[in-house]
Formats: sequence, C-alpha cells, structure tokens
Amino acid sequence: MPNSADASQLLERIQRTVDAEVAHQREVLAPLGDETDLMVDAIASLLSGGKRVRASFLYWGYRAAGGADSDALVRASASMELFQAAALLHDDVMDASDTRRGMPAAHRAMANAHRERGLTGDADRFGEAGAILAGDLCLTWADEMYATSGLPADEVLRGRRVFDLMRTQLMGGQFLDVLEAVQNWEGLATDERITRALRVIRYKSAKYTMEHPLLIGATCAGGDDATLEALSRYGLALGEAYQLRDDLLGVFGDPAQTGKPAGDDLREGKRTVIVAHLLDDLCADDRAFFDTRFGHDDLDTDEIERFRALAMSTGAVDAVEQRITQGADEARAALESLRESMPTEAFTALHDFIGTTTARSS
Repeated sequence: MPNSADASQLLERIQRTVDAEVAHQREVLAPLGDETDLMVDAIASLLSGGKRVRASFLYWGYRAAGGADSDALVRASASMELFQAAALLHDDVMDASDTRRGMPAAHRAMANAHRERGLTGDADRFGEAGAILAGDLCLTWADEMYATSGLPADEVLRGRRVFDLMRTQLMGGQFLDVLEAVQNWEGLATDERITRALRVIRYKSAKYTMEHPLLIGATCAGGDDATLEALSRYGLALGEAYQLRDDLLGVFGDPAQTGKPAGDDLREGKRTVIVAHLLDDLCADDRAFFDTRFGHDDLDTDEIERFRALAMSTGAVDAVEQRITQGADEARAALESLRESMPTEAFTALHDFIGTTTARSS
C-alpha cells in the first residue's frame, strides 16, 4: 500500500465498512438460528486481514477519473473485499489448502468444528460444503454492497458492466487454473508453457486484482476513453507483476510473513511461470526428481530446498524477476501518460502502488 497517512485512513474506513456489512448480514441470518454463526465467523475471520488491494484500486480509479471522496465510494470499494473473500474461500477448497494468512483455511476450521462438536458424517466434507456456501454468501454480499453503495444510480449502472465482466472472467480464469493443473506439459516448448501460465495469471489474478477494480471506479466516475485505456494498461501490467511476485513467494516466501507453509505452491503443483522456466535444461536426475515429487503434499524441507535450488540454477527466478521489472516499467509508463490530467493525489497513490506491490514479502 502507498506509504501515507491518507492511505492508512482509507484502509481503516474500508475495514469499518466491511465489519459493518458483516454485522448487518449476521443480523439478517439471525432468524435462522445461531448455527449460521459458524459460517459467518469464518467469513469475518478471513475479512479481518488482507491488504485491501482491490478495494483501494476501485477507490483510486474513481478518484483518478475526477470523482470525489465519499462514504458511498468507500462502500462501493469495500464490495471488492467481499468478492475477494469469495474467491479465496472457494480457491482454498479447490487447492485443498490447510492455511490462509497463518490461520486454518475456512474449510479446515469448519471441519475442526464438526469434530469438536461430535457431529456425524464426514468432517472434511462438511467443512468443504460450509466454505463453498460461505463463498457463495460473499458473492451475494459483494453484489449487494456495490448496488446499495449510495453512489448515484447512473454511476453504479455504468460500473456494473465492468463489475459483471470481472466476475465472469475470474470464474473462467479459476477454471483455467484447475484445468492447467492436470494438463500434461511434457513435450511443450518453453514459450507455450509460459503462455499458458501467463494466461492463468491474467484471468485468475491480474484483471480482478487491479485492472477491473480500477476500471469499475473510473467508469463509475465517467472517465474518458484515454483515461480508461491508460488505467487498463497500468492495471494489467502491474497486476501480472503482482502475481508473479506472489508466485515467487509461493516458493521462497517466509511463512511468518506469507501466512502459508514454505513451498506451498510446490506441494500444490502450481503450473506457474517459474515452473515453465525451471523445466528447461534439467539433467536426467533432476527431471526425474521433478516428475516424481512436484505436486506432492508430503514434500519435506530438503526436497523444497532442492526445488528452490533448481529454480535458481536454471535461471527461472531471474527470468521471473525480469518480468516483474518489465511489468512495473509498463505500469509506470501508462500512468505517466495521465500525469497532466489526473488529480495529483490519485497519481501519487497509484505511483506508490507500483513499488509496494512488486517489492513485497507477503
């Protein structure tokens, strides 16, 4: 996040808005009985943390196009956090993740609750079902927050087109990620592996993390074509760089900062750009190690260190770092084209994001 008091205040406003929405929805569910608290508690726990990247980008997209600050804008922006929560809840089920931000993933927490309460049936199945429903709830609440944000109706309607596009393309991108995990990369050229991995990054992460929230905000505010086009280039380039950094953290990150076990992406068998590069020039022994151990959840510390060493020695890490730098440079150039027309506060915030989102440790 940009390093300023204003940025900190924005995050606090977003958090208060999210907390108020969850409290309101808890009351809506109250007539069903307190059993639904288990599901809402999982949502509240997930929403208590995070960087608020998507909410911040919707906010600054609106301001970049000349819109004014308001509580209604913050509420519209906060809807992105509910949408993000839905994506994370579902993603953790699909990836069979044990943790999220250093805590048990929602489906694991609900499975544990099943066991602690002595309920009948399969605890893991119960947890997965509960997390899926919690994600569905968050999708519903995100839509409700956006629609009832308090922004003028014509602005909400203008932004709705991008909002709907974001939702549909994210689901498609998530499916591509699931599909890619079972695709056979054997015999594929490096360029094709990279192209496939980048396609997942673009549609599963970059667009809904930065480009689409920016465009929702800017479109709501009535941004002109030049502003929308430049923000699109900025958001897509920076969003891809952001996810590439995330991929590196998935292999090399410190669990104390990432909130996930070391080498988690290796255990999950994520077909990332790192892996696409790593497969080049492996000797027979290293290739056999990759083929037999990549994607196994019982990888030990020594095996993770071997994967890390291969990522370094094959040049995969350097190649990804170069792509991150390139993405940051492209985002900077796109933003620079708006320097004269964009309000200074918005320009500064979006400029600061370039450094904080690409050079991070969590």
